[in-house]
Amino acid sequence: MKNFIKSVVIIYILLICLAASANVQTQELKPLSEHRTTTQHIVDALASRHYVNTELDNDLSAKIYDAYLDNLDPSKSYLLRSDIDEFEPYRFKLDNALRSGNLAPAFEIFNRYHERVTNRMEKVIHQLESEFDAFDFELSEQLLVDRELAQWGSTQKELDDLWRKRLKDAILNLKLTDKEPVKIQKLLVKRFKNRLARTQQTNAEDVFQLYMNSFTNTYDPHTQYFSPRTSENFNINMSLSLEGIGAVLQVEDEYTKVASLVPAGPAEKKGQLKPNDKIIAVGQGESGEMVDVIGWRLDEVVQLIRGKKGTIVRLNIIPAVNQDDSASQIISITRNKVELEEQSAQSEIIEIEQFGYVQKIGVIDIPTFYVDFNALQKGDKNFKSTTRDVKRLLQELVDKKVDGVVIDLRDNGGGSLQEAKMLTGLFIDRGPTVQIRSKSNRVDILTDRDISVIYDGPLAVLVNRLSASASEIVAGAIQDYERGIVIGNQTFGKGTVQSLLPLNRGQLKLTQAKFYRISGESTQERGIIPDIAYPASYNPDSIGESTLKQPLPWDEIKAARFKTKNEIGQYLPELESLHQARVANNPDFNYLKEAFAYRKARAEDNYVSLNESKRRQEKEDREAFWLTLENKKRLALGEKVLASFDELLPKEPALALTEHPKPATNAIAPEQTDQETDGKSITGNEMAGGYATSTEDITTSQATELDPYLLESGHILLDLITLEGRTASDRLQYQGI
Repeated sequence: MKNFIKSVVIIYILLICLAASANVQTQELKPLSEHRTTTQHIVDALASRHYVNTELDNDLSAKIYDAYLDNLDPSKSYLLRSDIDEFEPYRFKLDNALRSGNLAPAFEIFNRYHERVTNRMEKVIHQLESEFDAFDFELSEQLLVDRELAQWGSTQKELDDLWRKRLKDAILNLKLTDKEPVKIQKLLVKRFKNRLARTQQTNAEDVFQLYMNSFTNTYDPHTQYFSPRTSENFNINMSLSLEGIGAVLQVEDEYTKVASLVPAGPAEKKGQLKPNDKIIAVGQGESGEMVDVIGWRLDEVVQLIRGKKGTIVRLNIIPAVNQDDSASQIISITRNKVELEEQSAQSEIIEIEQFGYVQKIGVIDIPTFYVDFNALQKGDKNFKSTTRDVKRLLQELVDKKVDGVVIDLRDNGGGSLQEAKMLTGLFIDRGPTVQIRSKSNRVDILTDRDISVIYDGPLAVLVNRLSASASEIVAGAIQDYERGIVIGNQTFGKGTVQSLLPLNRGQLKLTQAKFYRISGESTQERGIIPDIAYPASYNPDSIGESTLKQPLPWDEIKAARFKTKNEIGQYLPELESLHQARVANNPDFNYLKEAFAYRKARAEDNYVSLNESKRRQEKEDREAFWLTLENKKRLALGEKVLASFDELLPKEPALALTEHPKPATNAIAPEQTDQETDGKSITGNEMAGGYATSTEDITTSQATELDPYLLESGHILLDLITLEGRTASDRLQYQGI
């Protein structure tokens, strides 16, 4: 899956966006004075500007109430039925409270939840410390993994039993890795103490953002409130640049730790800061007071370190090479502009043997649609954007005489609508690219009026279920024009347009329109259906616009006037036939199909056994399946088979390897950001135990060093070239070489 997971982790660490206060003790939280006005502004904006006319009434109040509770305690692990009954009078009163800016109900509910979480964490820690040996792993018990449909617990005893099972599950996961009981106990105590510490660092801004997004998401999944800090990070995300030192940070115990350095960033150039160094204090300028940051929230530390270009920040660090935490040193780094190249468009050339000789396919990977708005508004001629980068990459590929180009939009969650329009214009001479219908039902047609074509050669667009928004605009336009062939999986289905509305505090990302293909079809919910379909990598029943709460419906409008650029449609049946014949016995494709079917079947099992013998047997069966599947592929490829499952595992240990992938987590003040639109997944402070990457997810990601989907896309593109009757010399002439 490309570098999606890595990119998400980097963006999460660099751009983590919860407002913060360090070392805050558990206390009753209250709204800030500014929150009242902000609430009223949000209410007015939704009423006057949102695409859908939704009345803020009792019915919507009930939806907001349910959404808020679901965001707080989705697995019903903390609050009791008695708590819910006590809050029930608010069900039909939140509408009036929101109009007046009254946030008392939201904070009252949150404070109760906060109290329950704190008490539960303390209880869990005590249980691990004093009752660790009392867990019986010979009992025939099960844990319900997905508790979305579970009922609220009537008594503390019910929740105690739930958490007893969760702890058994956590212990079992570690026992199956052959860890010693003493080490398991120590690790889990440490884990829950860290969660308790993060719980205690929650502040009023966190609560407000969570509640506002519970409110805005009842209109549609992509209307969201951004706190001041979230707004700042959103802008950084879109511009792919920030001013700072160029260090990726993470939290380890009470310390802020350097995970890595951004290549060519100020920290790397200075050479004093290294990965795994611990930052214990931060000072501003050459003589500013050093502020102790041990135990602080990560975002608060990031905020201290980040600053304007040309300014100095001093860091008191414990070098990773020192075993003694008392051996610290102070270093100075001059801040500068840091380019986040990880999310920039990149290119490569793959060589494919077909038709008796090796041919070159250029690949342009576009992780997101970005543009540096600030630089653009300032008139900076060198502002960074997706279209500018792709234009340069296309020219380079043409210079290298590639036979065709694949635009890789897999995992691209979208971004700038304008960039999507301009990118499409690189491949067509002129014409409409997308239609936009406003709240008033007015339809505007965005048109590429530039007659120049940067690349007019053979083209394919590769998409998957996580290709969304702007990605779907590009893929849909290329498909409607028959300018190229679309390959992969049905896309996400996000067909709405958002704009940013500044508020007195933060900003509101507001859905104000829907976009439509030039054919008149909406991409909302349905997405783009590829011309040639690949085996699924993601379950469409669990990922996509249609799986979100309150999605806007699919519809269609009148088609725009346009002329197809080619006649690719006539070749699709034969392309499909050639593709199926080629992959019928393709070891990589067969592996991927069987792997997906297995993961999907296991995901449907909503219970996990807490009996050690049964769990060990399940683990052995699972490992046997993956080893057999891997060796089946290797034999077909003429490669050496593996002797054991251990050879399948990554060389570096997984951070949270568990047995079952379904989540059972709760987040305190999650960011609710639009991961589909912006291509990012930014969350709040994790509160409850959960399940991270499953064993099978890790092993299958190691299935092959080559990307079989990308390789086959190249073959399909070469098939198209042949069917169109182009010779090698014709192709070179076609590309203007």
